[in-house]
Amino acid sequence: MTSIDATISKRLMFAIVLTAITLVAEIIGGIWSNSLALLSDAGHVFLDLFALILSLAAIKLALQPPNEQHSYGWHRAEVLASLINGLTVFIMAIGILYEGSKRLMSPEAVQTTPMLVIAVLGLVANLLAAKGLHGHSHDDLNVRSAFLHVLGDAAASVGVIAGALLMRYTGWYQADPIISIAIGLLILFGAGRVLREAVHILMEGVPSGLSVEQVAAHLRGVEGVLDVHHLNIWSVCSHIFALSAHIEIDPAYDGLRTQLLHAIEHGLEHNFHITHTTIQFDCSSCNGGPLIKEFSHTERQTACCGHDHT
Repeated sequence: MTSIDATISKRLMFAIVLTAITLVAEIIGGIWSNSLALLSDAGHVFLDLFALILSLAAIKLALQPPNEQHSYGWHRAEVLASLINGLTVFIMAIGILYEGSKRLMSPEAVQTTPMLVIAVLGLVANLLAAKGLHGHSHDDLNVRSAFLHVLGDAAASVGVIAGALLMRYTGWYQADPIISIAIGLLILFGAGRVLREAVHILMEGVPSGLSVEQVAAHLRGVEGVLDVHHLNIWSVCSHIFALSAHIEIDPAYDGLRTQLLHAIEHGLEHNFHITHTTIQFDCSSCNGGPLIKEFSHTERQTACCGHDHT
C-alpha cells in the first residue's frame, strides 16, 4: 500500500468511526425523544456509513492480486455490495415514508431537547469527518464520493436541528414527520442512484460520462491510426474502466506498434481514465468492421490478423 493509500485509509477509518457513533446516537436519541425525523436521519447515516465502508473496502480489494478464478481480482465485490446495500436502503426508505405519512395524519409529541442535542452532535461529527476527507476529495474518486455523502449527512442534520427548534418554540409537531418524509425521499433518491449504477456496471454498460463515439474519435486522431472498430468500453468497478478495440493502423507504422500502443494507452488513461486496455492492431484486409460489434449467444469469435496487446 502506498503512503497516499495509507493516508486515505486512515482518514476513511476516522470518518467511519465518527459516522458509526453518530448512527448509534441517532437511533438511541430517536427512540428516546420519539422523533421519527431523527430515526429517519439515522437511516440516511446508515446509507452513508455503508458508502464509507465501501470506499475503504475498494482500497483494500485493490491490493488483492488476480488469480485463476478471478482474473480481475476482487474489484467486482464492491459492485455486488452496492447492489445489496441499495436494495436494503430502498426498502428502509419506503418504511420511513410510510411511517412519516401515518404520523403526519396523527402527530405525536416529541422531546425536542434530546432531539436537538443529538442532531447538533451529529452535525459536529459530520463536519469533522468532512474536514478529514476534504484534503483528498479532489484527486480520488472514492474519497470524493465519501466526502459528498458526509456533506449530505451534515445537511440532513441541519434539517433535523431546524425541525427541533421549530417544535420547541411553536409546538407544531407535524414538523417531525414532514422532515422525516423529506429525509426518506432523499434516501430513496440515493438508494435508486446506487442501484442504477450497480446494475449498469453489472450489465457491462459504458461508464457514466464516457461516449463510445467520443473515445473512437480520440483514437482515430492518434497519429498512425486509420480507423477503429469492435470497440467495447465497460467498468470493472466504480473507478476502474476497461476497453477493447480493433485498430486499423497505417502500414507505415507497422514497425512502430510498440510506440503506437504506448501513445494510445497514455491518451486513454489521461483523457478518459481508462486504465485496462486490450488493443488488436489489424491489417488492411480486416478493415470495415462496425464500431460496435453485435454479439449472439452462440457466436464464437476468431482472431482476424494482427496481434493482441494488454
